Amino acid sequence: MSSRHKPVDATVRHLIALAASASILVATQPAGAQDATDEALDEVVVLGYGETRQVQSVGAAQIDQLPAGISALKAIEKLPGVNFQSADPFGAYEWSTRITIRGFNQNRLGFTLDDVPLGDMTYGNHNGLHISRAIPTELVGRAVLSQGTGGLGTASSSNLGGAVQFFSTDLADTFDARIQQTFGSDSTRRTFGQLQSGELAAGTRLSLAVVDGRTQKWKGDGPQKQREYNFKVVQPVGEASLTAFYNYSDRAETDYQDLSKDIVARRGTNWDNYYADWSAAVAAANACNASGQNDAIACDDAYWNASGLRKDHLGYIAAEVPFSTAVTWKANVYHHGDKGQGLWATPYVPTPGGAPLSVRTTEYDLKRTGVVTSLNWNLGDHELNGGIWYEDNDFTQARRFYAEPNIAAPTRDFMKFQRNPLQTQWEYDFKTTTRVLHLQDTWSIGDAVRVNVGARSVWSKNEAETVTGALKTGTLKSDKPFLPQVSVNWSFNGRNEMFASASRNVRTFASSGTSGPFSTSAVGFAAIRDVVQPETAVNIEGGVRLRGDTYEAVMTAYHVDFRNRLLGITQGPGIVGNPAVLANVGSVSTKGIEAALNWRPFSRFSWFTSLAYNDSKYDDDYFTTNSSGVSTRVAVSGSR
Repeated sequence: MSSRHKPVDATVRHLIALAASASILVATQPAGAQDATDEALDEVVVLGYGETRQVQSVGAAQIDQLPAGISALKAIEKLPGVNFQSADPFGAYEWSTRITIRGFNQNRLGFTLDDVPLGDMTYGNHNGLHISRAIPTELVGRAVLSQGTGGLGTASSSNLGGAVQFFSTDLADTFDARIQQTFGSDSTRRTFGQLQSGELAAGTRLSLAVVDGRTQKWKGDGPQKQREYNFKVVQPVGEASLTAFYNYSDRAETDYQDLSKDIVARRGTNWDNYYADWSAAVAAANACNASGQNDAIACDDAYWNASGLRKDHLGYIAAEVPFSTAVTWKANVYHHGDKGQGLWATPYVPTPGGAPLSVRTTEYDLKRTGVVTSLNWNLGDHELNGGIWYEDNDFTQARRFYAEPNIAAPTRDFMKFQRNPLQTQWEYDFKTTTRVLHLQDTWSIGDAVRVNVGARSVWSKNEAETVTGALKTGTLKSDKPFLPQVSVNWSFNGRNEMFASASRNVRTFASSGTSGPFSTSAVGFAAIRDVVQPETAVNIEGGVRLRGDTYEAVMTAYHVDFRNRLLGITQGPGIVGNPAVLANVGSVSTKGIEAALNWRPFSRFSWFTSLAYNDSKYDDDYFTTNSSGVSTRVAVSGSR
C-alpha cells in the first residue's frame, strides 16, 4: 500500500486559492481587568507579536475545543496559509491526510514535538512519525506555526516551506485524574485517561495517560483502531530541570479505496474496497487476470482489502540548565523505533494454486537516535544562540507478497502483521546521518527595533545497501554549509509593528525505496546518482501586526523561489509497484498574501478569521523518456 505515492507535484499545483476559516470561542473565565481579557484573547490564537517572522500559535484553550481523537493538525488548519484535508472526519487516517502551507506539501515541511524531530511525517515513515502517533491530542498544549522556513534552531532537514512545532502540556502541581469517553456513529468509541501525581517530594511530577480508541469506517467495512500509552516525568535539580517522556502507539487502520473522477462517475462517492464481500473480490481478480491485467476497471476500481499497521516507541530525556541569569543550556536526547506494514490485496500477483490474488506489503523497520542541543547567551542588547542537531537513522524497507491459499474464504487478517512471505520483491537497508549547526544573534536596537541575523549549516549523507532487488547500492550527500536568515521587527505606536524576513533552506534527500532518489529503477538511479541536486528555497516575507482594545490583526505578503524541484513520474497504477522516474525539473515561483483577525467585541466572546491567497507558477519545461529512450518535452513553463 505504501508505494501509492502522494503527488510530489502537490507543491506547485494551481493554488490561486482564497480560503477563509472562522471560529468562535466563548471564554470560560469571568470578565476582569484588561490584562486578563488580553490573556483570554491570546489563548485562542497568538499572532506572534514581537516575532521577526510570520509566526502564529494555538494554545491549550483552542486545542481543548477539538473533538476527542481528532488530529492535532486540525488545531492549525484555521491559520493563514494552511490547508488540511483528510478522508475521515477525525483527520487521523494517515494515508489520506494532506497538509500544505503556502503551497508546499507535507514532504517539504518540518515538524517537531518538544524539539524532537518528527521528520516530514510522510506515510512512508522513513525519517519520523505522524503527530497522531507521537502523542495523544489531549496532551498537546501548544502548536506553533512558522509559515516560512521556521527558526534556525528547528530540528528539520525538510522545511523548505513552513515548520510546525508541537509542545506537550505542562504537568499539574496538584494531584489530578480524569477520564474522557467518546461514543458515536459507526461504532465509534474512545477512552482517554490520565493520572497526574502533582508535586511530590523533591519536586517530582509524574503523568501517566492511556488511550484506547476504535471506529468503523464511515463507508465500506473494516475497523480503525489505536492504543497509546504516555508517560512523562519532570524533575527539578536545583535551578535546572530534567524531563523524561515516552509514548507507545499501536495503530491499525483499514484503508478507504482511493477514488478518481472516473471511478466516482461510474461507481458513486460511496464506492469502496470489496471487504467483506470475498466473492466480489475474487470475481474482480479473475476478470483482471483474464484480461491479461489490462482491464483497469476490473483490476483497480477496488481491491479485496488494504490497511496500514504501525507500532512506535518514542522517548526523550531533556535538560534545561541555567548556568547564570545570562546563560542557559538546553539538550534533548531522543530515540524512535518503528515497525510497520502497509497491506494491499493485489490481483497482479495471484497465489500459485490458490486465490487469484495475494497480499502485498511494504514493510518498515526504523531506528533513529539523535540529540538536539543549544546554548543561549544574553549580552544585553545582543542575545546569542547556537546549537547542533545530530541524528543517526537506520531504516530497512522491503516489498513482500503473502499467499492467500484458500479460494473459498480469506485466511489473512489485515489487522495483523503478516508472516511467511511468498516472495520478497526488494529489500534495502538505508543509513542516514544528519548534522545541522546554527548560530544567530538577536540585536535589540533601542526599545523599538529587533534584528535577527544568523545561518545554519546542513550536512546529510544517505547510504543505501541492496539486500534483494534492483541494484541501488550507493551514497548521496546534501551539503549546504551556509544557509543565511535575516529578519527584523519594528514596533511603533506602542501597539503596532512591522516585520520582514528572508531565508534560504534545503531539503535533504529521502532514504526510501518508495520516495526520493532511491525509489527509481536501478538504471534511473545510476543515471541521477552523480547529478541529482537537493531542493532549495528562498523565502521572503514582510507584514504588519496591529492591535487595538478589541482586536489583533496581521497581514503578510511573501515570495518563494523554489529551485531544483524533484519530480517523480509514476509509471502505471501504484499497486503494480513500477518505479517512478525521478529528476530535477527546474524551479517554481510562488507569491501570496495572508491575513488573520482576532476580534473580541465584548468579554467572554472572541472571533478568529483568516484569509490566504497563493499563486504558484512553473518556471521551466521538463523532459520524460519512454522505454524506447525517446524524450518528450512537457511544456509547463508559465503554467499554474
